[in-house]
This record gives sequence, C-alpha cells and structure tokens, in this order.
Amino acid sequence: MLPKTLTLVDDDLDYAGFLAAHLEERGVTVSRFADSSDLLADASAYQAEFYIVDLMLPGVDGVELIRILRRRSDAGVLVVSGRLGPGVFADVVNAGADMYLVKPVTFEQVELAVRAVHRRIMTTAKTVTAWKLDVTRSLLTTPDGQGVELSATDLALMECFLEAAGGIVAREELMRRLGLDAAAEGGNALHATIYRLRRRIERVTPLAVPLQSQQRVGYLFRAPLVRG
Repeated sequence: MLPKTLTLVDDDLDYAGFLAAHLEERGVTVSRFADSSDLLADASAYQAEFYIVDLMLPGVDGVELIRILRRRSDAGVLVVSGRLGPGVFADVVNAGADMYLVKPVTFEQVELAVRAVHRRIMTTAKTVTAWKLDVTRSLLTTPDGQGVELSATDLALMECFLEAAGGIVAREELMRRLGLDAAAEGGNALHATIYRLRRRIERVTPLAVPLQSQQRVGYLFRAPLVRG
C-alpha cells in the first residue's frame, strides 16, 4: 500500500531525483523540494498523503519542519538522513516522525518503509471517531473528546463544511454565508476567520486540524464530520 501523493524534501538533487523516479514508477505522484522554506511557501504544503524528509536542509531545519507539518497534517512522515549523533533519533520521534532510516539506504528499503507507515496510518484512520458538530450548543467535539466552543461565525463555517460532506466549499459560498463582501476585502476577512478557527481548535487538541485550503477554489474539512 503506497500513498497516492508524496512530498520529498532533500537537497541532494541526484538522490532525490532517482528516489522520486523509483516511486513514480510505482504510481506515486511525487513533489520535490530542495529547500524546506520553499515547501512551506507552497500552496499545497500540507496536502500530501506522505512526506520523506532529510534533516540537513537549507531553510528550516528538518526536525523543526516535521514539527510544523505535524501541526497541519496527520500524513506519514519518514526521515531519511545521514545525520548521526546522540539524541538525534529522540529529536526526530518527538517532533512527530513515524520512522527514521539512516543513509545510505536503498530505494527498495525506503519504499518498504513508506508502505509500512502508510498501511498503519490508513488502518488506524478507519477506526478514528469523526469530528462532531453540535449546532444547538455551538460546540465542535474532536476525535480525542475535546470540546471546542464556537463563535457564531465559527459555527456558520462549520455548518458549511458539514453540509459539504467532505467536499470543497467555494470561497464565494463561504463569504456569502458569513455576510462578507467579496469586493471589499472579503477574501482577506475569510482567510482571517479560517485562521482564527484553526487556532481555536489547536488550543484544545494536539490533533492535526483538517481545515485545508484549495488554491483559488475554497476550503474543505478533510476528515469525517457528523452532526453531534
């Protein structure tokens, strides 16, 4: 079982190119970044199903990059790096990586590690409790049982995602439901509203917030959401 999409962050261009080709031959769509800052600036930075990360990177350090990814994604994270030293493995695992392979390592070994981690994640995902929206109480309950009190604006947003049943909600529809004027910086106001809701959820749970943007289209809640 391999992920459909994978992001590879490694500044060894030859190694990354050959590894990407190996995975693409097996049906994986691979995005490559030599600089972690370029990944974080990309509109689809948090949308891959899997990440392979080196630790010695230009831009944000690999360990810190993993911490950032973990705030936004439950995707698999495999570290493939030549960095050795006391505490490196602990730092990587504590940051949120699922597995650590030390270079040199064959492409076949990397593939096996990706398959193992992705299989575990997909199996676990099938048993995860859905996020629950209680409209009457203006309360969002997370899969780990935490309650997020919602403002009227937050509730209006979440109702849109509930009705969409996992689909993308267009920016125009969200602005209409929130009473925002698209011609008067409504897009910026919508972005700020989404950001505040994300932060409100992050304050009560360590789980990745499944609120994701779709460039130039809208937003979606990329997790099971049911009426509570």
